[in-house]
Amino acid sequence: MTLLNVLAEINGNLTGAVAAIGATIGIGLIGSKAAESTGRNPSASGKVLAISIVLAALIEGALIIALLLGAK
Repeated sequence: MTLLNVLAEINGNLTGAVAAIGATIGIGLIGSKAAESTGRNPSASGKVLAISIVLAALIEGALIIALLLGAK
């Protein structure tokens, strides 16, 4: 393998790792803030849950796109 191929492989692996870490942090923050807002206003738990599910799906979609673009 040439140096260029090795660097391309490392770049793809780093892209996937950074995307996975970012998605994990994002979903963790959504869960944390959803629990906090439900604790402050229990009557809004249904709306908070719906928004949290939509945002988690968007984050996972961004992760999948990043992984597909980083893979060769």
